[in-house]
Amino acid sequence: MITSATYLSYRDAPGAIAWLEELGFDVLQRQNGHDGSVTHSELRLADTVVMLASDDAAYAAPPLVGSSTGVGVYLVTPDVDGMFARAVGAGATIVFPPEDTEWGSRRARVLDPGGREWTFGSYRPGERWVPSD
Repeated sequence: MITSATYLSYRDAPGAIAWLEELGFDVLQRQNGHDGSVTHSELRLADTVVMLASDDAAYAAPPLVGSSTGVGVYLVTPDVDGMFARAVGAGATIVFPPEDTEWGSRRARVLDPGGREWTFGSYRPGERWVPSD
């Protein structure tokens, strides 16, 4: 069996964990360093798992250019509007509010407080897409 999980690091990992908890993620495990850093954590929302830690170098999130940073996390949800509202309520920056797409799905995009791009959408990647007329 092959599965995947997203791995992210943040300058403020405790803050990123708190933000994800506001979205509905549960912390499965968290290991803290002696300096207050997060050496490893795992959070789950439904079938989605995010592994998260404190930066171990001076990483920079890519800047927003137009409506994307060029890299991000896409969460499939039937409740795009609710997820968007929770994200913004927890401190996310709006990239674009919930909208219906020309291919028949709904989506919204934010930057989390650490500057990482998150898209919430009803489109399910990996499933065969048949355009409507």
